[in-house]
Amino acid sequence: MTDSTTDGIAIVLCQVSDLAKAKAVYGALLGIEPQHDAPYYVGYDAGGQHIGLVPAGDGGEGAGAPVAYWRVADIEGKLAELTGAGAVVKDPPRVVGPGRRVATVTDPDGNVLGLVQDG
Repeated sequence: MTDSTTDGIAIVLCQVSDLAKAKAVYGALLGIEPQHDAPYYVGYDAGGQHIGLVPAGDGGEGAGAPVAYWRVADIEGKLAELTGAGAVVKDPPRVVGPGRRVATVTDPDGNVLGLVQDG
């Protein structure tokens, strides 16, 4: 049986057209410096919430709505549950850091939902 619970939203990723400009705005909003600052990703930890900025254009897409990534214990199991309920896999699971895997699905209205599994 799959652990069907989530541990809440762990990460919110924002696609941005200009990483440097977005970094200035988010830095002013959050009042902190990023904990990770690279040409492909800028990440902030603000009050226990992780906010990430990524360059738009991956997969031919432009900047869009932020994507919330829900922390799950079993990403494959949760994907099976979601697709069984009518979601469509957008990005299959992939490793994005030591022990961290992410995936996205779309709901019936095209909203993107992210999943993150640590460990």
